[in-house]
Amino acid sequence: MAFMQLERFGRASLLLALCLFAGCRVLSPVAIEPKSQYIAPALLDASDPQVEIGRPNKVIDTVGNVIGIPTKLLFWNRRLEQHKISEETLLTATDYLENNGLPHVKLRANQYAPLEDWGRLRKNTTVSPWIRYTVGTLSVAQEAVFPGRVFGGDHFNPYTQTIHLYSDLPTVALHECAHAKDFTRREYQGLYSLAYGILPIWHETIATEDVYAYLETADDQRLLVEADRVLYPAYGSYIGNALGNVVPAYSFPIYLGTIALGHANGRAIARERIAAHPEIFGAD
Repeated sequence: MAFMQLERFGRASLLLALCLFAGCRVLSPVAIEPKSQYIAPALLDASDPQVEIGRPNKVIDTVGNVIGIPTKLLFWNRRLEQHKISEETLLTATDYLENNGLPHVKLRANQYAPLEDWGRLRKNTTVSPWIRYTVGTLSVAQEAVFPGRVFGGDHFNPYTQTIHLYSDLPTVALHECAHAKDFTRREYQGLYSLAYGILPIWHETIATEDVYAYLETADDQRLLVEADRVLYPAYGSYIGNALGNVVPAYSFPIYLGTIALGHANGRAIARERIAAHPEIFGAD
């Protein structure tokens, strides 16, 4: 069944790229339905805070901000890779985790803690040992050698059940939380993580559409506009990566092109949303 889904998402990548070009809505509000959850009991430690914030360091955070400039420009948002997380972003993420029953998921906001992550890796028995202590170990080692505190890269690590957040955008935080929700419902989380390396757009589609469903249910029009402006170009990058694997000689121009299409499509949808809610956005 999983391989059929992989094949379906592979064929869908090209169609989605064409759909972005045509300007239609490719991301529907589809909530992740967790019929069951698979949680390692050892990660449910009441004495371990669910959210930890890195201690501010002007030098390190400034370096991280500068290194993040290409990402800010590519996705046209200065709050990406900002290395300073606001209370709004943290509350948005923690509300999602609470509302979706994810007490085992750790949120590290601009924090460098590889030793603690190694401990979480050992406790995460939802991933088989042979995957946990090979690919999982490499994921923790990568964070230790190339710390996101400096190099950025918002992501969810399924091997440690940890969200690493460096951007001050609530919708980016929600997207990583949605990955955590998606993985938690999978019985074979290690294999599901390996599938990400083959066709990540499968996982990214599920997470992104869950964010839209969550915000639609909350009727949060401001964050929906942010999602249009942020998640559509991000989704374009996932499509670009998928298509680039098919034609590697043109992977970089394809990548840039699909991001540009994502920007155009997302901003067109955002304009429609703003026009439909003048009581909220006024003259925005």
